[in-house]
Amino acid sequence: MLYPLFFQPVYKETIWGGQNLKKLFHRELPYQKTAESWEVCCHKNGISIIENGILRGKSIIEAINVYKIDLIGNKGLKFDTFPLLIKYIDANDNLSVQVHPDDEYALKNEGEFGKTEVWYVLSAKENAKIIYGVKNGITKDEFKKNILKNNIEECLNFVSVKKGDVIFIPPGTVHALLEGIVVAEIQQNSDTTYRIYDWNRVDKDGNPRKLHVDKALDVMDFNLNGTIYNPTFSKFKTYSIANISKCKYFNVDEIIVHDKYQDETTGESFYIFMCIEGSGLLHYKGDSYSIPAGKTFMIPAKKEKFSIEGELNLLKVYL
Repeated sequence: MLYPLFFQPVYKETIWGGQNLKKLFHRELPYQKTAESWEVCCHKNGISIIENGILRGKSIIEAINVYKIDLIGNKGLKFDTFPLLIKYIDANDNLSVQVHPDDEYALKNEGEFGKTEVWYVLSAKENAKIIYGVKNGITKDEFKKNILKNNIEECLNFVSVKKGDVIFIPPGTVHALLEGIVVAEIQQNSDTTYRIYDWNRVDKDGNPRKLHVDKALDVMDFNLNGTIYNPTFSKFKTYSIANISKCKYFNVDEIIVHDKYQDETTGESFYIFMCIEGSGLLHYKGDSYSIPAGKTFMIPAKKEKFSIEGELNLLKVYL
């Protein structure tokens, strides 16, 4: 019998990580510079392991192979592999300035899909900024010249962000989280990143981190310098809801539960919920599950009613 699946996080250490996921979600982290927590993943660089119920200890791949359409739905079956990667990112320091390819380029050159993603800002220090596109009028030739002069920062579009902001990042967009920001990230199931600039940092062995300038220039779109999205909520008696991102790869709703939220799967798609703040209880087919802050879980696609009670903020992700 299928039931809501909770997963063990897959942690990633990098030069720019920190301990902010511990501060936000009271987790014990494996690394001093914990940069990412992959919450739901089905990629060669990280596979989610189920931590509850009769499937405890099994991978998400094993669960999909057994339950197929009942777990991932009609839309999920259209993909050759699980289509999404869900994570938290702790930018304790600046990320590299980077860009992601689209599907066509990535499949040809990397053997995996491209990367469309969206960030939801969970916390941000005062005056926090991100890099989001290039300045108006910057051409590819100008950008290349500034790379050679190690003066790329003159070309970049710096944008202020705060808690609750939503940033959609299509392929080809130059971007970077900067120091003091923690985000939830929903993206295509891809781990392809082309680094353009890394603030002249070196790794623990004293070597510069690898850059991918030629590929980055291949895929950059110099007309992309998007805007920050602040959602408008529909308010109901016991919760409020807003669609904060919609593209051909995923939909994301933000749900603020004041008391109780009721929902129903339709058979078309699984639902993934990220509890980004507060806590509550999930009620599903007579069973109850605790939802602490930071927890991520998947509701199977098979048609079923469920409810969530408590005082909590959720991101709901679906195809």
